[in-house]
Amino acid sequence: MPSPRPMRADARRNREALLAAARQAFLAGDADAHVEEIARRAGVAVGTLYRHFETREALVAEVYRQEVADLCAAPGRLLARHAPDEALHAFLLLLVEHSAMGKGMGEALESIMTTDSPIFDDARDEMARALDELLAAGAAAGLVRGDIDGRVVLRALGGICGMRAKGWKDDAVRIVAILYDGLRYGAANHGRAVS
Repeated sequence: MPSPRPMRADARRNREALLAAARQAFLAGDADAHVEEIARRAGVAVGTLYRHFETREALVAEVYRQEVADLCAAPGRLLARHAPDEALHAFLLLLVEHSAMGKGMGEALESIMTTDSPIFDDARDEMARALDELLAAGAAAGLVRGDIDGRVVLRALGGICGMRAKGWKDDAVRIVAILYDGLRYGAANHGRAVS
């Protein structure tokens, strides 16, 4: 089976402009932004939007997928600039920011929650792998406990980040500090990261 032809430069620019316009609309709380408005903001025709995304839900899913991919690319950059424990702390705060972004997109994301899309399970798996990378680096350096995996850390943050109560983000940052202290406590006494 032949591989798909690479996207032309103008088509790639149009796709990126559509994703940027949709992201901006959703994060601004304009969850009901119509495809016509998103296309207008991107400077393309509605037909161009539908050539790239068959449905509005497909556009929403791709915006979210891109956000998760950007987030999960961070560990390598963080580890290149910081000690492993500091990189882990920075990533935990990025997870809080991601949750805030998800709340901004909340209504838009609801449109794909009723589909069979595996996007949320895939996102959790990617985030857990990103955390595993940071936790393993921290454990190898003797700076972080080695008996906790990324999925457990996500669960620990999930409750507060899932709240919609006023002040949730400030509380989440405080909980990150507690979690971070707990992940470093007794690091030298714990073995290698669990697989």
